[in-house]
Amino acid sequence: MKKILIAVDDTKGTKHMFTICSNMCSCMRPESVVLCYVEKFEGRSLMDEMLGDAEMSTLKDVLSGTAYKEVLDQKAQKILDYYKKALESSGAGTIKTIIKEGHPADEILKAAEEEKVDMIMLGSRGNRVSHLFMGSVSREVVNRSHVPVFVAKMK
Repeated sequence: MKKILIAVDDTKGTKHMFTICSNMCSCMRPESVVLCYVEKFEGRSLMDEMLGDAEMSTLKDVLSGTAYKEVLDQKAQKILDYYKKALESSGAGTIKTIIKEGHPADEILKAAEEEKVDMIMLGSRGNRVSHLFMGSVSREVVNRSHVPVFVAKMK
């Protein structure tokens, strides 16, 4: 694998997954790693997954340049900097960080395509009731990806 995308966020599942992924990167020695963080604007309701492209685009436009968006960007950069620093010691080669906005599965898949990665790595929280209604991000990425996906499940 020459180029790997690792999707990160601020959950315990990501910290667990990242330990596994950084260990794998030290063995695989990819030429480059893309750390991807997806900002979600809509909160944690069941409705957030139902926003279409037009609504998401409008929401992005409305939030652009606001203090709220600035706080989201600062949080994203802090998380990416944390994981980048942790990954630098594993011999991963070049490390690029990107911030995306929108539905996590969609944005992870878009980033993987734009960056032309050979593999996607992400975490899964495991058993959740909400998957009955909207599906988990990891399941959606696995089902729609055109490249191999490594999913580290949190215990």
